Amino acid sequence: MTDSKYFTTTKKGEIFELKAELNSDKKEKKKEAVKKVIASMTVGKDVSALFPDVVNCMQTDNLELKKLVYLYLMNYAKSQPDMAIMAVNTFVKDCEDPNPLIRALAVRTMGCIRVDKITEYLCEPLRKCLKDEDPYVRKTAAVCVAKLHDINAQLVEDQGFLDTLKDLISDSNPMVVANAVAALSEIAESHPSSNLLDLNPQSINKLLTALNECTEWGQIFILDCLANYMPKDDREAQSICERVTPRLSHANSAVVLSAVKVLMKFMEMLSKDLDYYGTLLKKLAPPLVTLLSAEPELQYVALRNINLIVQKRPEILKHEMKVFFVKYNDPIYVKLEKLDIMIRLASQANIAQVLAELKEYATEVDVDFVRKAVRAIGRCAIKVEQSAERCVSTLLDLIQTKVNYVVQEAIVVIKDIFRKYPNKYESVIATLCENLDSLDEPEARAAMIWIVGEYAERIDNADELLESFLEGFHDESTQVQLQLLTAIVKLFLKKPTETQELVQQVLSLATQDSDNPDLRDRGYIYWRLLSTDPVAAKEVVLAEKPLISEETDLIEPTLLDELICYIGTLASVYHKPPSAFVEGSRGVVHKGLPPRTGSIESPESPDTAPAGGPAADQPAVIPTQGDLLGDLLNLDLGPPVSGPPMATSTVQMGAVDLLGGGLDTLMGDESEGLRSDVGGSPAIGGSGSFTAAPSTTAATNVGAALGSGLGDLFDLTGGVGTLSGSYVAPKTVWLPAMKAKGLEISGTFSRQVGSISMDLVLTNKALQVMSDFAIQFNRNSFGLAPAAPLQVHAPLAPNQSVEISLPLNTVGSVMKMDPLNNLQVAVKNNIDVFYFSTLYPLHILFVEDGKMERQMFLATWKDIPNENETQFQIKDCSLSADAVSSKLQGSNIFTIAKRNVEGQDMLYQSLKLTNGIWVLAELRIQPSNPSFMDLELSLKCRAPEVSQYIYQAYETILKN
Repeated sequence: MTDSKYFTTTKKGEIFELKAELNSDKKEKKKEAVKKVIASMTVGKDVSALFPDVVNCMQTDNLELKKLVYLYLMNYAKSQPDMAIMAVNTFVKDCEDPNPLIRALAVRTMGCIRVDKITEYLCEPLRKCLKDEDPYVRKTAAVCVAKLHDINAQLVEDQGFLDTLKDLISDSNPMVVANAVAALSEIAESHPSSNLLDLNPQSINKLLTALNECTEWGQIFILDCLANYMPKDDREAQSICERVTPRLSHANSAVVLSAVKVLMKFMEMLSKDLDYYGTLLKKLAPPLVTLLSAEPELQYVALRNINLIVQKRPEILKHEMKVFFVKYNDPIYVKLEKLDIMIRLASQANIAQVLAELKEYATEVDVDFVRKAVRAIGRCAIKVEQSAERCVSTLLDLIQTKVNYVVQEAIVVIKDIFRKYPNKYESVIATLCENLDSLDEPEARAAMIWIVGEYAERIDNADELLESFLEGFHDESTQVQLQLLTAIVKLFLKKPTETQELVQQVLSLATQDSDNPDLRDRGYIYWRLLSTDPVAAKEVVLAEKPLISEETDLIEPTLLDELICYIGTLASVYHKPPSAFVEGSRGVVHKGLPPRTGSIESPESPDTAPAGGPAADQPAVIPTQGDLLGDLLNLDLGPPVSGPPMATSTVQMGAVDLLGGGLDTLMGDESEGLRSDVGGSPAIGGSGSFTAAPSTTAATNVGAALGSGLGDLFDLTGGVGTLSGSYVAPKTVWLPAMKAKGLEISGTFSRQVGSISMDLVLTNKALQVMSDFAIQFNRNSFGLAPAAPLQVHAPLAPNQSVEISLPLNTVGSVMKMDPLNNLQVAVKNNIDVFYFSTLYPLHILFVEDGKMERQMFLATWKDIPNENETQFQIKDCSLSADAVSSKLQGSNIFTIAKRNVEGQDMLYQSLKLTNGIWVLAELRIQPSNPSFMDLELSLKCRAPEVSQYIYQAYETILKN
């Protein structure tokens, strides 16, 4: 008897009858009734009224019945949360059942009941099951933690389940390890900031040991986890690769792809000179080839992944061209993908084979496939120069077939061949012109018009040909109209006497009769060019065109690196990063390959600034302030003018306005600064105007400051600190390559002996050479500006980096920014102009003559109103008072006096900014425990806006 009888409807009062059967004393009858209930539930009937009766059936030893009741419970617990609490006792009991299957079943069901009220009751049973003696129960409990975390993350953390999960990674049973890794990975994905999978060489060793013994799903989880690990050096990377390689021969394609992902990632760290590197390349080819003997759907996924692998490392499959030849019974999606890979692998060695194959494909019946095959022949010509002639003659043979769509595709690719090899194959133009009438697709018509316009001097009847297109100008697509306009203007510039009427006709059609803004604009530009300066028009329109590159459809290198990290997932099939297609992708972390051995790339990832560093909350790439773009676009991006700086007083006055004015009592007069024995001691005066010393005095004043107070008991200047330079934060990525067409800029700011510099690393992650670099800053709060041009002495080749130190001064234009230390930068190269903004640490603006005399300090402290005083806390500082004092002095924060009050050290300090603002500080140091101090910082300043940023500078210097 089959189970179909449970799905047949019974008499009226079905629920009532089921209720009676559920409460029957006979076990068999009970089981039959529960099966009927589950059947009704499966077909969508509401049987929630039977909840208490079904729950009563839980008290049974029969495993089959228990499974059915648990199934019912999972389905209805959400709609009946109050009733579901009745089942809690049974769960608790079942979690202590002698039968491990029942214990595991109870845990599994607990994880599926997504009811907040119940979750806290389930913590105790779950804790026991995580430490159960039976591995089957432990592995089920591990997955349950991930489910529970999804319902109530805080509860899981409070109960310490995450730590238990981490302990399970060291479990003796490989399946438990795999499930623990899967659960932690799942939780880590939804909380990217938490460092749950804290992998180290010991835990990696345990995972690799478990890898050989667990199921295929377990192996995938472990391999995916390994792919997120960053080995400390190439030896560790090689050892992991050696232990992962056996997975390549696994029968499950998902395991193979996960293993390939790990190997592709860690190969980045291996030197190409190693013997093992060559061995690994050889080992990677056979498993990828084997994947192509699976069913078409799997083949497609494999081919999409291979497409990425071939772009990254073509040498892996360079001898396997034949595998990618198309079979007659391949579905179209597999055929097109194979074609793509064939072109990527085409080289001088195999081009004859490839061309013979492609010519064969061009006579197939499938139109899409034939079109792609013809395009492929053109791409081969562009990629392998030695084969270009053979490719062109093959294309001419195909044009002779007179098959409409073949002819059109051939003309489109021949246009590209002309661009790649000028003055070489133009003899075929006559043949192309014969087929003019058969062209009906916009792309082919546009290509033909381009050819006629470009080579008008070689075609006797060029004007007639273009005139024939002009007759139906308004019916053409925009692409053809634009091309026709340009072609006729080119023709006019080459044969002005014969084509004057024609050019007038096309210009009036484009500007007066068309409603397409692109076409109108281009028409007006040509019209004005021709009417004002025909010589300039000739230079613009007939300019020499750059050669097209061989691979125009390669994935951008930074995106490719990210996709390699997602091999075997949907991202590798779509060729898009997960953030592009995962809904609400808050949990998507941008991944990247480890830096190549020996590269000078900064180890920090673009997304992480050093903790407590000045870039901790970097603004997004260039904010859209109304005036900003105007400012940056109006800037001349040539080298900065090295004439005399603008009148200092006006710049400095701007600085005062920006920060609220009223600094007259603290402003040092220039002559006073040079005369005084302590460099730049402030002169008190009531005048509203002032001038500050130009930056050249800073160096002079260092000596004065050092020699000044040797007789002063409190003078802590040892001389070394001041000259050693202030704290320099590690470089962080300011402009990621994905936002700047392959140019990545990372950097930091530093101050050494009175001069400020911006230390940059420029990395070219594009496919073309970069040159002609220039840099410009927008107006900013402290007038920071480049003091010299950005000098990159040689063009920057692809995958190359260069380190540059750009000197800065503070005589630029001033404008108050938000935040105050925001700096907006424009960088130009031969490709484009790119904008980004970054935050500079304020301590680069602390000048060397910032030490006040004690009397002056006291008078000024009293003079500044109390409402200008701000207080901050710096917790857990591991330095003593003397160490704090000398460390701050290295960054030009000077200690005026030190005293001890009730066991607490008090430091009184002063500093001065480049625009002449003085800041006074009281630093109270109180021990919080034997090894750490808590610091209380009180700052007084005429311009309280800067206090927050001075505090950040203190914290940065003391904690790094």
